[in-house]
Amino acid sequence: MDFNVKKLASDAGVFFTRAVQYTEEKLGQAEKTELDAHLENLIARADCTKNWTEKIFRQTEVLLQPNPSARIEEFFYEKLDRKIPSRTTNAELLGQHMQDAAKEFGPGTPYGSTLITVGEFQRRLGGAEREFLQMSAINFLTPLRNFLEGDWKTISKERRLLENRRLDLDICKARLKKAKLAEAKSAAAPDFQETRPRNYVLSASASAAEHELRVAQTEFDRQAEVTRLLLEGISSTHVNHLRCLHEFVEAQAAYYAQCHKHMQDLQKELSRFPNSFAVNASTSGVHPSNPSNALESSTLKIEEVKPPATGTRKAKVLYDYDAADTSELSLLADELITVYTVPGMDPDWLIGERGNQKGKVPVTYLELLS
Repeated sequence: MDFNVKKLASDAGVFFTRAVQYTEEKLGQAEKTELDAHLENLIARADCTKNWTEKIFRQTEVLLQPNPSARIEEFFYEKLDRKIPSRTTNAELLGQHMQDAAKEFGPGTPYGSTLITVGEFQRRLGGAEREFLQMSAINFLTPLRNFLEGDWKTISKERRLLENRRLDLDICKARLKKAKLAEAKSAAAPDFQETRPRNYVLSASASAAEHELRVAQTEFDRQAEVTRLLLEGISSTHVNHLRCLHEFVEAQAAYYAQCHKHMQDLQKELSRFPNSFAVNASTSGVHPSNPSNALESSTLKIEEVKPPATGTRKAKVLYDYDAADTSELSLLADELITVYTVPGMDPDWLIGERGNQKGKVPVTYLELLS
């Protein structure tokens, strides 16, 4: 117990002297040993690597798992060294809902059978997403995490130790400087009446300070070399992260290619089904791509439509629109046109005029101005 108390008192003394040295350096009242330029460059490069690796790691986590609650749950599972439970992807959940709905609507109906097919492909998309998430976590996130939680912690520990060795060295330099000044002052005005001349004591004190300085310099040089070797390992870290980045890109490319293939297969499957809505639209006189009503398509002739005496308004176009046929007017975003309605028109459409051009325009693409 006595040993522990002494060690605690000794550590407290060392901490206090380091704190005093650090404070005096900040106030410009003490000299500071500067690290060599090569080591400073290595430290700056390591800090840059750590900061950007951390940002890339966090944002990749957000990309792979946008739900913050799920990320927190996975974080706790990792800290507890427990296996993260398998999570159903949104596409898989959508596919399951579609297939369940098909059972209610009737799998023999056109809508029900289509829901079954689309739901199956949604589940395939979800499976591809799950595989992509697993590959990205193993090949990209894990190496970045290992660097931040392993290598970087070791580097930070050695850098803190180097800073302590540097403070100890400067403390020894300051002590030696004070001892030399005191010895010189005593030599200039010796007191021969003293039984033990003061300059003898001061000389011994200076010798002890020189010995402490040599020891501190040796410890500092040794720690600087250890830190330098660790920091030079950052180059190997870059090479490793570059390889992981290539693997991440390959996983992304494979995932999107697989999704594209699934969607192409889905379109082929849907093209085999009877297009019920197109048949119904054609029998009612409405073109599938143009939601105007049958009466308007058959009776309204744009060239014969005249603007009313009152009731015309200005409208700002919100989005580009390509006319589906000659009865419609193509639009460009942010342009201003004149609009009005005529009896018998679908309320979702207006007549738009721009100079000598005239045609039907969808209301949802416009912002009516007063």
